[in-house]
Amino acid sequence: MEEARWQFLKQMVEAHGTSGFEEGIQKLFRREVEPWVDEIQTDRLGSLMAIRNSGGSPRILLDAHADEIGFVVKHIDERGFLFVERVGGWDVEILVAQRVRVQTAQGPIPGVFGKKAIHLMDDEERKKKSEFHKVWVDIGARDGAEARELVSIGDPVTLEASLVPALNGMAFAKTFDDRAGLFVLAETLRLLHGQQFPAAVYGVSAAQEEIGVRGATAAAFGVDPVIGIAIDVSHTSDYPDVDKRKVGEISLGAGPILVRGPNIHPGVFRRLVDVAREREIPVQIQTAGGLTGTDARALQVSRAGVATGLIGIPLRYMHSPCEMLALADLENAAALLAGFVMSCRADDCWTLEV
Repeated sequence: MEEARWQFLKQMVEAHGTSGFEEGIQKLFRREVEPWVDEIQTDRLGSLMAIRNSGGSPRILLDAHADEIGFVVKHIDERGFLFVERVGGWDVEILVAQRVRVQTAQGPIPGVFGKKAIHLMDDEERKKKSEFHKVWVDIGARDGAEARELVSIGDPVTLEASLVPALNGMAFAKTFDDRAGLFVLAETLRLLHGQQFPAAVYGVSAAQEEIGVRGATAAAFGVDPVIGIAIDVSHTSDYPDVDKRKVGEISLGAGPILVRGPNIHPGVFRRLVDVAREREIPVQIQTAGGLTGTDARALQVSRAGVATGLIGIPLRYMHSPCEMLALADLENAAALLAGFVMSCRADDCWTLEV
């Protein structure tokens, strides 16, 4: 990966923006893509739209979500410890001793998730799973009064972690879900820059996916696209204890994932397969027997219906401080999306022909 692309990816995954607090992410995304599009729009829910050729046809919405899972401050006790509420899906076992950032009106404050040390636990306590309401965030405050001077109820809290290169073109980060998708979206817009094509492209950096695909729901209604493609991470089966009979045969570095199932328009899926074959882009196939856990489920049923696709980025250790992916999968996903956009014509039929 080129150094400039790596630095943009690093900025995105190390930034902070849980659901409802995506403003900083949107500023980074806007700064990156603005030279490559005709206009930028934002909506009242917090999503951002980067638009090319708005008068073109068909109208294509490309979506990735800006928000990360996180927390909000719920209670500050008399000793100055913060107790938080989850925003999105967390495994409490991975939180203890993780560094966090509390975003306050006065600026960011570092902290750490705390729990009673194992040395101080009795035998019964050691056997029990951690309970979320019994872990806390320690910011080093002397007492509750000092903590309340700095931190307000409702302040967002996110994990603090860096982008780390690994062996064989792999990397670790805290928010590949879904800053990896945002990177692919930005890279797609970069690849389309200077190219001529008939379609209108709306690149949507969507807010609030992690709490119910809200940003995509509002954006799709506003854009009213013919085609919508979501870009999000998806589980792999190439590490211990993951059952391929449940996940499918999915590996890091084997190409982006094309999802099939009732949430996916068969014509969009076939076109993506054709583009991948023509451009010699490796892809993997994964199924979803119902609604996908992505913005694709909102895109599909917007207004009178949208021909929907889903491109997955293979990911290990989802919703953790050390999510892992292959950088080549990001570059191949962007090449596939750009090729798809350039393949679309105004007279393509995306409705059911019977």
